[in-house]
Amino acid sequence: MRSGVIAQKVGMTRVFNDGGEHVPVTVLKLDGCQVVAHRTKERNGYSAVQLGIGRAKVKNVSKAERGRFAVAQVEPKLKLAEFRVADDALLPVGAEITADHFVVGQFVDVTGTSTGKGFAGPMKRWNFGGLRATHGVSISHRSHGSTGGRQDPGKTFKNKKMAGHMGCERVTTLNLRVVQTDVERGLILVEGAVPGVAGGWIYVRDAVKKSLPTDVPQPGKYRLAEGAGEAPAAEAGAGSETGAQA
Repeated sequence: MRSGVIAQKVGMTRVFNDGGEHVPVTVLKLDGCQVVAHRTKERNGYSAVQLGIGRAKVKNVSKAERGRFAVAQVEPKLKLAEFRVADDALLPVGAEITADHFVVGQFVDVTGTSTGKGFAGPMKRWNFGGLRATHGVSISHRSHGSTGGRQDPGKTFKNKKMAGHMGCERVTTLNLRVVQTDVERGLILVEGAVPGVAGGWIYVRDAVKKSLPTDVPQPGKYRLAEGAGEAPAAEAGAGSETGAQA
């Protein structure tokens, strides 16, 4: 099992295939996605890597966290996340995962936080049909109507679809195809829409419901900075990511 990556959503555009058809894609950017620490079965009971991305201001990082980044010899990161990996798929601490970690044509699962919509009515939130336009209905045409019976059941059941807060939820979209990668600029183009707003953090993993292509780099694709990989995994503190050296 390979590591995933943390990427930043840039926005949507389109590319043209060999047949001249346009393909809508979402652009994801890898900006210094580095392995910060490892989790091992001997120390933590499971195997994982902790990745960090973005550049955090030092004044906004706690002293304990600064110590962890110092051990890993990486700059303080803005966003951290763990990815479960196989025991033999741990990348060196400090390794930077590149865009060719994924190959063109493979399928990935992406996870993000959906766009917040605020307080929304039932027609927008749950696709209700609304009340009638006339015949006794006034003012409340877009309401959800009755929420329960009278004596029986005498209450409104939990999880009843009603008006309320919409969006800002963790959403995973499965089986998006990788259309193109740009190693120099750190870009991954995936077909279709990705949950979240532009600038939001997206977690990209190999698809669990699709077979992995044979030409996918194992355990991943990365580059090493000078002095990287020397920090001991036990001292690095939190999980880490895996990949294969470029």
